[in-house]
Amino acid sequence: MRGKQAKNRPIKPDFKFNSPMVAKFINYVMLDGKKSVAETNVYKALEKLSVNTKLKPIEAFDKALENIKPKIEVRSRRVGGANYQVPVPVAEGRQLTLALHWIINAARANRGGREFAESLAQELFLATKKEGTAFKKREDTHKMAEANKAFSHLGW
Repeated sequence: MRGKQAKNRPIKPDFKFNSPMVAKFINYVMLDGKKSVAETNVYKALEKLSVNTKLKPIEAFDKALENIKPKIEVRSRRVGGANYQVPVPVAEGRQLTLALHWIINAARANRGGREFAESLAQELFLATKKEGTAFKKREDTHKMAEANKAFSHLGW
């Protein structure tokens, strides 16, 4: 029931860029209900990204997300006592969710004493160039699906 409610509810756009995508990203970054801290970090990161890519912040953010979104993933399927990793296409909403999670997790893991906004900007910048930890995660997901395409006839 929870999923159905979430689909019908529109996301309010953020106040700076008027983008529902950025608002969703801020909510994913937020820890312990500290939204103002998350907003500050995301806006700093987007400004740094804009300077590095020489694109508008929203354009650079969208480009980074497009490069990270996975098109195919594997799901476990039990057939006759054996578990198979079956490649399946990824729905648009899940593509976005996975991409946002991978970028945030990569930024949190690769801080190295830096401020989170700096690390986030760096990960987004690398994503625009099809590099970095989040992009590697996407590539690994695609490779896994490619390696298991023999089981695609077991699909959902």
